[in-house]
Amino acid sequence: MKITDVANVVSGPNPHHVDARKVYDTDNAIAVVITLQPGESLKKHITPVDVFFYVLEGTGIVEIGNEKATCTKDMLIESPARIPHRWLNESDSVFRVLVVKVPKPKEETKLL
Repeated sequence: MKITDVANVVSGPNPHHVDARKVYDTDNAIAVVITLQPGESLKKHITPVDVFFYVLEGTGIVEIGNEKATCTKDMLIESPARIPHRWLNESDSVFRVLVVKVPKPKEETKLL
């Protein structure tokens, strides 16, 4: 058994310049916890694999393709491969989301 204390995982460098902690990384999948402070957002990007998001805390706005929605704690959002997407925190509090990429990408994420 392996247990990871997410609070002790160091945020890694990323093109979005936000708190992004890789909490799971195997040959089959990757999971990252992203924390957006008020006013922060991810740059619009495309991933080469399907992604799902699980909101851990707060309220955020997700854009996937031409759709936009406000999401709150305990919501699961699916994002198909190769569709532009991003997250925004326009609230006054912290927003945290678990990002899971399955299968593990063999190509890099592409910023738009």
